[in-house]
Amino acid sequence: MSRSAVFLDEMGVGPLWRLRQGVAPEAVDVAVEAAVEMDVAVAVAEVAAPAPAPVIEVLAAVEVVEVEAFVAVAATPVPDDTAWFDDAPAPAPVKQLSDAAIATLDWEGLTAAVAKCARCDLCKTRKGVVMGRGDRHGDWLMLASSPSRLEEREGRALPGEQGKLLDNMLKAIDLDAGSDVYITHLLKCRPLDEAGQERLPTESESAACRPYFERELALLQPRTIVTLGSMAAAGINPGEKPVRGTVRQLGNASVVATFHPEMLLQDGTGKAKARAWADLCLAKSTHGA
Repeated sequence: MSRSAVFLDEMGVGPLWRLRQGVAPEAVDVAVEAAVEMDVAVAVAEVAAPAPAPVIEVLAAVEVVEVEAFVAVAATPVPDDTAWFDDAPAPAPVKQLSDAAIATLDWEGLTAAVAKCARCDLCKTRKGVVMGRGDRHGDWLMLASSPSRLEEREGRALPGEQGKLLDNMLKAIDLDAGSDVYITHLLKCRPLDEAGQERLPTESESAACRPYFERELALLQPRTIVTLGSMAAAGINPGEKPVRGTVRQLGNASVVATFHPEMLLQDGTGKAKARAWADLCLAKSTHGA
């Protein structure tokens, strides 16, 4: 074994690869890795004690071509794949549909338009929109006012416990929530105040979203509408004061007001649930008349 090889073996450094003329590009990577390992080993030895003369001799034996290969690799500029982003034009704003255009949409077009809507400032604070769900050919429409935090997060009208309660309410009057009923909101976005808390929608927000609801109504053509909560009862026909226990009309549909399932879940006395049952019975009898 040569004197250099002995010192390399003592330092725990394996055989050193040398770059030769005509070697494939992969060999450059091997030479670079060996050179880096050598530098690390020498640095450790220098910290522990002054390097003896034989180590210097070993380092001197490293071919200049290896160092040049390392420098060449390190100096190769890395292309900036994101440079185009700085000069790219800003995306064009989404064109908002007019009321007349919304009135011509089918279900798929309506869903797409709601997802990209910017007709009011709620688009700046929303985390998502909530489109209606259920049977698009159903005779029954369950209508709430605006989405809650849970509905916004899941992108689904009345999920969770409130949805289960509504399903049970419908079963009680022989309705299947999956085949007879469509569930939606007057507003498709959740109104928030400056502190991030839920609030009532403004008149301008309600007016901006109204064409979407009217298109849902035209596509669905329900026979009976049950409003869920006081805001939905008041908002379905602005200017008209809703009264529980009565039947109103919206076009060809009968409208009956009842409580929102979320309120019923918080009802510890059972009084609201009893009144809700009476409301459903009224809606059922009106629907069958």
